[in-house]
Amino acid sequence: MRKSAKSTGSRGKSAPQGAYDALREGIAQRYPSLSDRLRLIAEFALDHPTDMALGTVAEVALRAKVQPSAIVRFAHAMGYGGFTELQQVFRSRLVAGAVPSYRERIDGLRRDGRFRDSRGPRELLTRFASEGIVSLENLQESVNEDDLARAIALMGNAYTIYVLGLGGSFPVAAHLTYVLRRLGRRAVLLDGLGNVLADHALTATRRDVAIAISFRPYNPETVQLVPEFHARGVPTIAVTDSLISPIVSGADVVFEIPDMPEAVLRTMVAPMCLVQSLAVGLTLALDQPGTGRSGLGGETSI
Repeated sequence: MRKSAKSTGSRGKSAPQGAYDALREGIAQRYPSLSDRLRLIAEFALDHPTDMALGTVAEVALRAKVQPSAIVRFAHAMGYGGFTELQQVFRSRLVAGAVPSYRERIDGLRRDGRFRDSRGPRELLTRFASEGIVSLENLQESVNEDDLARAIALMGNAYTIYVLGLGGSFPVAAHLTYVLRRLGRRAVLLDGLGNVLADHALTATRRDVAIAISFRPYNPETVQLVPEFHARGVPTIAVTDSLISPIVSGADVVFEIPDMPEAVLRTMVAPMCLVQSLAVGLTLALDQPGTGRSGLGGETSI
């Protein structure tokens, strides 16, 4: 059965973490029906859970750039009696020992002065390296084993793996396609050359799998093409930056890799690491004794 949002992998988690994951999914599911102002609060809540846990209504409203009354309306829209009740879910996450979010860590680096005066080449290198390190740590902690296993299983059962990533996401899509091909997989990169992007997508069937990659600002062609895969019954894996990304709805597996605040450029370190893990993990899974399939198509150096 197709899932409308990412599996939280809450089995075995603490009750506070499970409640927080359920809240995040609830925000993602209700997001399309919210007003523009409530959408701003939804985005802020997903991006800044610690601020939601510790701030007053006035403080949260100031940071989210809305009126305090809108914060209360948002709580009601999520099914809570008021902001205090909603806030308790965010606070319980902190009590349970949740690790700081990606954005919160970057904010901490800025407060510590790591990103000050980042104009020279050396300072820029330090900034990008720091952001890359934080993004990799966040990736390791946030991606759960069940989602990795489900994605690899979908890829392993597919006749063809279609990879879609345009604009700023293209390097990740191209690298994933390259690695899959070097490892002997049948992979098609949907790059839009020759204005035949939709035509290529129409060749996909239920026997295949589509991997869509898109981050803010979401590429409009990617956003338009993903529903085509869903309409054709093609299993879909989404790699994106938020549960309210337009490519999340209808995806079988979602990998959420948030961007840092005030980014000079989005770091692609974490997405690259993720897709490499999927490609190599697929090969290792298919090379298990008894599968009858060889994972390496020729050279093994990637």
